Amino acid sequence: MASVNTDQRVAAPGPSATVRDPKPRKRKKHKHNRAAYAFLTPWLIGVFGLTLIPMVYSLYLSMTNYNLLTSPTWIGLKNYTLLFQDPNFIQSAKVTIEYVVFSVPLKLGAALLVAVLLNKKLRGLSFYRSAFYLPSLIGASVAVAVMWQQVFSQQGLLNEFLGVFGIHGQDWIGQPSTALWTLILLSAWQFGTPMLIFLAGLKQLPKDVYEAAELDGSGAIRTFVKITLPLLSPMIFFNLVLETINAFQTFTPAYVISGGQGGPIGSTLLYTLYLYQKGFGSLEMGYASAMAWILFLVIGAFTALYFATARKWVTYGD
Repeated sequence: MASVNTDQRVAAPGPSATVRDPKPRKRKKHKHNRAAYAFLTPWLIGVFGLTLIPMVYSLYLSMTNYNLLTSPTWIGLKNYTLLFQDPNFIQSAKVTIEYVVFSVPLKLGAALLVAVLLNKKLRGLSFYRSAFYLPSLIGASVAVAVMWQQVFSQQGLLNEFLGVFGIHGQDWIGQPSTALWTLILLSAWQFGTPMLIFLAGLKQLPKDVYEAAELDGSGAIRTFVKITLPLLSPMIFFNLVLETINAFQTFTPAYVISGGQGGPIGSTLLYTLYLYQKGFGSLEMGYASAMAWILFLVIGAFTALYFATARKWVTYGD
């Protein structure tokens, strides 16, 4: 009988059959996650501590009667119903809408015009960029608002200039028909930030398109309308959204120029100024919180409207 060899030899697994322990990879992955969360911690603290939690708390306060001195008292939606019965609220909303409708197009128009001029090959271009951008850096300061008040007052610089030509000026800030326009001009004067964005966009436009338009005999105005504006539409859209939001939140110029009262006859009573009066002047913090949420919804509605209509006039790519 043939003997049966019972010795069993197990071949050593080759390189392809090597089994790796998944634990080191998981540990390395978790280590990277901890590092990512560590870097995100300051941002998360800011989002929750300075944005989300205060927003939720202000929504709660908007449904209470709160005067900063006693505990909030729940009143439901009463603050929101009282808003639309308040003539000063209606006046501040009208003034703010008028301010936004006129200041934003003027500001963007001035920014685009100056950007087109600076896009030419000019000497001292860096100086002009800095000079036009400077008002945007200091425009929201109290000092500039005080200076603006002096320029448009009865004895201000504007009336002195008009007096050279024999024109008797008026108190531009003291007249209800012109007071708001001084704020609009101040906003338009601060066109530096959108100007730089437009200028950066103009630098990136393809030159071959303009060369082809020139060969076809296209004039400067036609080229600007048919080529420059469509290609620059993403920057126009970006600036439009930002400047609309900023215009709704304007506060310092109206407070300084009107002495915190929004006069004369409520002509400069911007929404944020009236919100400040109710919240910190009359200590009606619940009412002011309701105003803040109405403003938040209005800004959101304008932004949504811009995005909804953007597909009809904003072009991306070629």
